[in-house]
Amino acid sequence: MGAERVRNAGAADTGAGTDSPHRVAVFVRDGVLPMELGLVHQLFGSARTSGGSPLYSVVTCALVAGPVRTDVDFTLHAPHGPEALAEADTVVVPASHEQDESLDAPLSGPLADALAAVPATGRIASICTGAFVLASLGLLDGRRATTHWRSAAAFARRFPQVTTDPEVLYVDEGRVLTSAGEAAGIDLCLHMIRSDFGAAVAADVARRTVVPPHREGGQAQYIPRPVADPDLAGTGASRAWALTRLGEPLTLKQLAVREGMSVRTFSRRFREEVGLTPMQWLTRQRIEQARQLLEETDHTVDRVAADAGFGTGASLRQHFQSALGVSPGAYRSTFRGPRS
Repeated sequence: MGAERVRNAGAADTGAGTDSPHRVAVFVRDGVLPMELGLVHQLFGSARTSGGSPLYSVVTCALVAGPVRTDVDFTLHAPHGPEALAEADTVVVPASHEQDESLDAPLSGPLADALAAVPATGRIASICTGAFVLASLGLLDGRRATTHWRSAAAFARRFPQVTTDPEVLYVDEGRVLTSAGEAAGIDLCLHMIRSDFGAAVAADVARRTVVPPHREGGQAQYIPRPVADPDLAGTGASRAWALTRLGEPLTLKQLAVREGMSVRTFSRRFREEVGLTPMQWLTRQRIEQARQLLEETDHTVDRVAADAGFGTGASLRQHFQSALGVSPGAYRSTFRGPRS
C-alpha cells in the first residue's frame, strides 16, 4: 500500500460540519459497471460529520450529459458533462468493459481532452480496468498501479513504464490511485475517506454499508490456483489469536506454533491465504490499532506505541511515517474522531 497523505486538514473536524463538502465526480462511459458507479455514491455519500452533515458531494458525469449504456440490460442517465471534472476535488473512473482494453497509449481525442480538465491539485482514481484510462493518459508512468487480476498481464504488456502489482486491492500513489476488480473499489473508497477524514469516519461508513473497514491481504487470494489439499490446515486461528495480543512482542515462531506448523510452511501458507507475509500483516494491524487509539483516546504516544505493540514511541513514529507519511501527533491533531 502506498503512503497515505494527510488531506483536507482543515475539514477534519468532524463535529460541526464543513463549509464546502469535498467534491467527487464519477466519470462514466458506455459499458460502465453499475456496481462500480453505485458504490462510489453509496460510500462517499454515507460519510457524515457527527452532526450529520455530508462530508462529500458526489455527481455523475460523462463525455456528453445524458444516457450512458451499462454492461447490463439498462441504461443510466449522467446529469453532467465533462465540465464537472474541472470542479472536482476527486475524480473516480470506473471500468468500461466495452472500451478499456482497446484504449491506445498515449490516449488522444475527446476522452483525453475531458480528463485533462481535472485540476492539477485534484485526485484521480480508477476502479478495475479504469486503470487503462489513467495509464493511457500517462498518469501512471513511473508509478505502481493495479487493475483486475484477469487484465493485469495485458495491462503490464501495454504499459511497460508502469509497475503493475496484480496482487493488491489498491495502490495509493498520492494524487493517482488505482484499485483491483469491482469490489476492490469499496476498499479504495474507504481508504480515500480514511485519508481525508480519519479512521473513525471511514469505520462509520463501513458500518453503515455492512462491509469491513479494512480487508486483509490483496486480490492474490482471489486468483484461481490449484485446489489445495483439504486436509491442510489454514492460518486463520493464528490471526485471530494475534489480534487479541497486538500489544505483546509476537514472533513468527509463536504464530507458526499456534497452527502446529514449521515457520517455513506457516509463512508460505500465510502468504497464499492473505497476500502478505505474517510480519507485514502484523505491522498493518498494529498501525490500524494505533490509529484507533490516537483518534479515540488521550493516551500519550508512548502509551499508544505500547498498546499497539510497537514498544516505544520512536518505533511507532518510524512505522507511522513510513506507512502514512505523517507523525502520530500530526495524525491525531488532524484526524481526531468524535468522542463517545
